[in-house]
Amino acid sequence: MSDSCGAPEGGVALADVNAGDQAVIQGTVTRGGQPLRGAHARLLNPSDDFVGEVATGEEGTFRFFAADGDWKVRVLASQGFTGEYPVTAEVGKVVDIQVDA
Repeated sequence: MSDSCGAPEGGVALADVNAGDQAVIQGTVTRGGQPLRGAHARLLNPSDDFVGEVATGEEGTFRFFAADGDWKVRVLASQGFTGEYPVTAEVGKVVDIQVDA
């Protein structure tokens, strides 16, 4: 299923991630301490250009695989929530973002 943004809803399980030879940016979106389904996480490059988007599923989670360097994750959720989170991705490491929407 997708919404008007075109991002498929589904989310990912974050418990078993091993970055290995990848740079991983992931996170969980919650509201009131509960996972928030249907929020959208967008990956932006340093020039604020859109790179990718995913929608959170039942567990409120999202994940991107990125190149080394500086990125920004923009989270959009219901009730007008927008949050931006600068991150630095590095091969072999997992960046974990916790968002209270």
